[in-house]
Amino acid sequence: MTQVFTPEGAQQVIDRINKLTTVSQPQWGQMNVAQMLAHCNVTYELVYTDKHPKPKSPFMKWVLKSFVKKTVVNEEPYKKNMRTAPHFLVTAEKDFELEKERLINHIKQTQELGAEHFDGKESHSFGVLNKTEWNNMFAKHLDHHLTQFGV
Repeated sequence: MTQVFTPEGAQQVIDRINKLTTVSQPQWGQMNVAQMLAHCNVTYELVYTDKHPKPKSPFMKWVLKSFVKKTVVNEEPYKKNMRTAPHFLVTAEKDFELEKERLINHIKQTQELGAEHFDGKESHSFGVLNKTEWNNMFAKHLDHHLTQFGV
């Protein structure tokens, strides 16, 4: 698992992102490359903005913490064509360069804040996560989609 909180790990992910082009094609799924970058930005928007509302239903919170969290924070890779949470769906056309720059900036910000900043921090959907869970969530999601686009 890539260590996104280290300079080397963050740079490894950024180097993969920099291999993408506007004509990069997915090996599975329906998003184009700009939409995928925007989709990856949602993970960071949940951390750094209030753009997406938190789950309000006690039942939904329980489901997310009890079942979905395990899939998101463990080290097992995501399966292809998994169902996407509604606030992660990106169907509108997006600006490739803008989304790429935003994602790289989010990765740099996360690395600069470091693992200790995230250790014990509450996530948008899963409650309090430790630094390993945060790392796995960030790294695994990025790896899944960069692999989807062949980089």
